Amino acid sequence: MENGVIEAAYPISFRKDDAEKIGQHLKNRNSIVLIGMKRVGISNFLRFFLNHKEIAKKYIADGNSHLFISVDLNDLVEREVFPFWILTLKRILDSVENAVLSKQTKKYVEGLFLDSMQSKDTFLTIESVKKSLAKITQENILPTIFFIRFDRLQEVVTPELFGNLQGLKDAASRKVSYVFTSFRGLTDLAPQVFTKSSISLFAQNMYIRPAEKKDTEIIFDTYASKYKLSISSSLENSLFEVVDGYVQYLQLALISFHEEGVTFKNKSEIFEFLAHDERIILQSEELWESLNNTEQNVLLKIVKGQNVSSQERKTGSYLWDTGFTVDARGKDSIFSTLFSHYLKQRQITKVTKASVDLSKKEHLLFTFLKSKTGIICEREEIIQAVWPEVVEFGVSDWAIDRLVARLRVKLKSQNAPFEIQTVKTRGYKMIGLGNN
Repeated sequence: MENGVIEAAYPISFRKDDAEKIGQHLKNRNSIVLIGMKRVGISNFLRFFLNHKEIAKKYIADGNSHLFISVDLNDLVEREVFPFWILTLKRILDSVENAVLSKQTKKYVEGLFLDSMQSKDTFLTIESVKKSLAKITQENILPTIFFIRFDRLQEVVTPELFGNLQGLKDAASRKVSYVFTSFRGLTDLAPQVFTKSSISLFAQNMYIRPAEKKDTEIIFDTYASKYKLSISSSLENSLFEVVDGYVQYLQLALISFHEEGVTFKNKSEIFEFLAHDERIILQSEELWESLNNTEQNVLLKIVKGQNVSSQERKTGSYLWDTGFTVDARGKDSIFSTLFSHYLKQRQITKVTKASVDLSKKEHLLFTFLKSKTGIICEREEIIQAVWPEVVEFGVSDWAIDRLVARLRVKLKSQNAPFEIQTVKTRGYKMIGLGNN
């Protein structure tokens, strides 16, 4: 296992087709945008791609030395331009320190980083990033920067930021490549910045769909061993059929099995257990909310067994590109039985009155915020308190915000003497309304 990353131990054949496509792009020094439904497993795949020691040799194989620089934008506390660039520079420094580079280059990049931290000047920091990348390429090493979860920057993407990203490639004689990950293409995230004409020369789209069965088995074997789960081969196949290659469903399922210590007799019992799991339901809701109205309407037509028009296919092409919809014996179908169940239940319950009772996660959130009444609770603190079991997989901003929104509604319905305030870019704060 490289660097303590569990995915580094995956066999080199993991998601072979996707790895080959990325490798070919990097061989040609292209930049790409990896697009997939939220939590489909892009981060899981990239942890493998970035850390497996045979990747460059197997999938790029151009005789050059490559340096992968991972910039996970989940590490950004503040989604602003300067923190973005300083994080990028820090990750370049981290990669340089562990790479086969001269002491002079390592010292040079370190000096640039320290100067940028001291100055807190955005222009100087961008220039330091340029100089660092140029210095790396001078040693005949080709850098690729992986901007993971780039969609977190949606609100601060500007023409200037785009221009600076282009400028970095020019400064390094176009030897630098980018790999962005996002649940939407760059033109959808910021159409006023990334126009179709400008992006076509900058980066190519590549879609990551739910994992095939053989790749799902690899993920399962790794985490089943970690959680010391013993499941018969027949039930393994049943689980694979239920999660349908959606990595977050699989990971949440294994966590639930571990927590509850449950045993199952058949596929039906597995499905019923997972279909009523709060984390699974919340994840399904996040998938639903990530779609626009047109895409949602198309999915509902498919769930109802209605035909989809050619125009709907065109306007809802994202569903087919990302694997939300699949071909099942000549008919359009929802990719996952769990997600299909969620959509059906949503239609049934949307007109019913919501319960005011707190769910398990809502209760954990309420208890934590109440214990910190009057104190700002950072998002990372909330994750640790409410989702300690999934910290390693990450918890989306959406999931946190949605749970808070639900709790707010229920507290108001209960006439509770508490209110949750949003502290922009940081987190939330519970305040008391009068005497408790």
